[in-house]
Amino acid sequence: MDHNEILVFDTGPLRHFATNGWLGALKAVVGGRQAFIPDTVITELRRSASADSSIQTVLEADWLEHRALQTAEELAAFGRFAGLLVRGTRNVGEAGVLALAAVSGGTAVIDDGAARQAARVAGVPFRPTLALLCEAIRDGLLTVSLVSALVDDLLGGSYRLPFRAGDFAHWAADNGLLDQPEVESSPGSPA
Repeated sequence: MDHNEILVFDTGPLRHFATNGWLGALKAVVGGRQAFIPDTVITELRRSASADSSIQTVLEADWLEHRALQTAEELAAFGRFAGLLVRGTRNVGEAGVLALAAVSGGTAVIDDGAARQAARVAGVPFRPTLALLCEAIRDGLLTVSLVSALVDDLLGGSYRLPFRAGDFAHWAADNGLLDQPEVESSPGSPA
């Protein structure tokens, strides 16, 4: 784990971890790294918090730094990513995450396939949430059994993952995610 790394979180992981009671585990995974959420994600979280009060915990978490996209470079990057991703009101958060990660030199924490493809094309480092969890297992912060329970809860709450409940350990082993780091800025991620 690189303690100088900046992680820029998308709405999906934060919302699902909060609604399923696992936000503390995500905080442990972040550890001493900086964790940013752009204003585009804050807007999406506020909208969701009106329907589910557990999401308010994300907005109040002191380990997540709220960052407004405001410099010319950030706004230009947002415009580029919005052109690739935004359809109506969809993917605005992802465009903000990729813009902030690109400009800050951070790593985008995104699970959406279209956003991951945009990150690949633009050369923005990213990690899917599952890769962060596997990294935490390799670093001894979390156990396979804890992450298995966590992802099973996420699956029960409609989070889309590339395996069924009970299959995390097998999937992670098959993809070599418990043996090697999973940071990507080019094609080929199994996560």
